[in-house]
Amino acid sequence: MKKITVVIILLLLLIATEILKVYFIMPFPGSQKGDTINLAYFIHHSIWSIRIVLFAILIYPSFQQIRKGKLWEKIVLYILIATYAVIVYAFNFKFLADNIFEQPKKKSFAKTDHYSFGANKLIIGVELNGESKAYPIEIIAYHHQIRDTLGNQPIMVTYCSVCRTGRVFSPFVNGKYETFRLVGMDHYNAMFEDESTKSWWQQATGIAIAGKLKGTALKEIPSSQMALNDWTVIHPNTLVLEPDHNFKEEYDSLKGFDEGTVKSKLEKRDSASWKNKSWIVGVVLNNKAKAYDWNMLQQKKIIQDLVDNTNLLLTTDSTGRSFFMLNRNMDGSTYHFTYVTSKKCIIDAETHSLWNANGSCLEGPLKGKELISMQAYQEFWHSWKNFHPETETYK
Repeated sequence: MKKITVVIILLLLLIATEILKVYFIMPFPGSQKGDTINLAYFIHHSIWSIRIVLFAILIYPSFQQIRKGKLWEKIVLYILIATYAVIVYAFNFKFLADNIFEQPKKKSFAKTDHYSFGANKLIIGVELNGESKAYPIEIIAYHHQIRDTLGNQPIMVTYCSVCRTGRVFSPFVNGKYETFRLVGMDHYNAMFEDESTKSWWQQATGIAIAGKLKGTALKEIPSSQMALNDWTVIHPNTLVLEPDHNFKEEYDSLKGFDEGTVKSKLEKRDSASWKNKSWIVGVVLNNKAKAYDWNMLQQKKIIQDLVDNTNLLLTTDSTGRSFFMLNRNMDGSTYHFTYVTSKKCIIDAETHSLWNANGSCLEGPLKGKELISMQAYQEFWHSWKNFHPETETYK
């Protein structure tokens, strides 16, 4: 084999390695469909070793070809070297996830009566030790994570707009506080890297899927997704994350995400049922997962079901923006409900008391009682079935 051929092959291999380092963990065509996370992790964390080995092999023959090679050989080498330089810049700076999606430069909170972003905005709400905060989805969907403190505890509020998954985690790993950065995605789900071990963590599950801590899970902190005005009914003293005006254009690009009308194909809702981009509500009880069609919920207003011997009630409010997953068991009894269209509320068959969508009893013998809220999520169907492959579906 000619020397120039070997040099060209090695340069192409070097270029390919730089591309693949980012390709497998960003939403390029075809990049998110295979199980390539282990290969991606190896390339990502071995890139300098690969570079040094290939550079060591390439330097002398490349220098010789530039000095003594034919004109066409020199031109090809110059083009490949220039291409490599461009690729290194693009794939190590421009296309890095945490360079594309920056952390807030200014983080401030407002009381709801002074909040300007919109009372009907969807939020991820968290309550800890008597304190509550709301994080608008159209803000955290850009940043992907917000590091904060609530109830004197550090928390990590995360969101992946391509999966429509909101999760809140404790950022402690084996008792040590960790800092995470957005490193890319796996199967279209945001992925974070911890500073200490460089392990990669899945946003939808909080599980490390590559690196020294593979198999370790972050502790999830209960959270709720709903419209801000519904959250403030339950938590009237809540604080709400304000938009960082340094990112106005980025937030504007997500306008319509709440409704699923955002322009991006990766984030836009499919209004049909059980399609990849259809909305579902998912719940997991003792490792048993079940998904509920968002369209059915909007039509019926309530869905009653039994999952792992737990009697559930899934409801939505009159605007169809908020949802609530509730336990129908209370004080040793199981209640059965009907939606009353004329009153836009729910009535139980046992006492004929009236309830609102969030599980608070408004009138009747049970007035003042509240059903226990259960952790549930609204997300795209492709995400739920991928991360819960054994899920059942309510039909």
